[in-house]
Amino acid sequence: MQRTDTPASWDERSTLITFLDYARATVVAKCEGLSDEDARRAPLATSPLMTVSGLVNHLRWNEHYWFEVMFLGGEDRGPWTDEDPDAEFTASLGLPLAQVLEDYRAQSRTVDALIEGIDLDERSQGTDSKGNHLTLRWVIGHMTEETARHNGHLDILRELVDGVTGF
Repeated sequence: MQRTDTPASWDERSTLITFLDYARATVVAKCEGLSDEDARRAPLATSPLMTVSGLVNHLRWNEHYWFEVMFLGGEDRGPWTDEDPDAEFTASLGLPLAQVLEDYRAQSRTVDALIEGIDLDERSQGTDSKGNHLTLRWVIGHMTEETARHNGHLDILRELVDGVTGF
């Protein structure tokens, strides 16, 4: 993932995809040099699910859910269950961080291939809680917002677990 927020062309689709790719690449950058042990640490006593590894895995499965399940109407393969609705935060804790990041990159590549060529005004197969069929434009925007918001969490977690700041 190249980390740039400048699109190759200035049309709406290129701009939206560039922002999403930039947020995705920032996730990966925030994990550079982090040990597997530190990636599994939950430094906030009141938020035991908040680990670097867990957040990256959460973002991986959210890409799957919003694009493959909600937008395209595919099967939900996520790790969550009724008994453990936040399983994506813990499912990766036994894996090396490099594997969690590769799974995230692979999911991003899958999504990019699946939505390539689909018009931004195309409506989702699934509906939101109000019964709305969402546009691809909205789903891309939502995933950009979701990823950027969690990049802020990754910033804080990284500083707390090993003191590294920036990116």
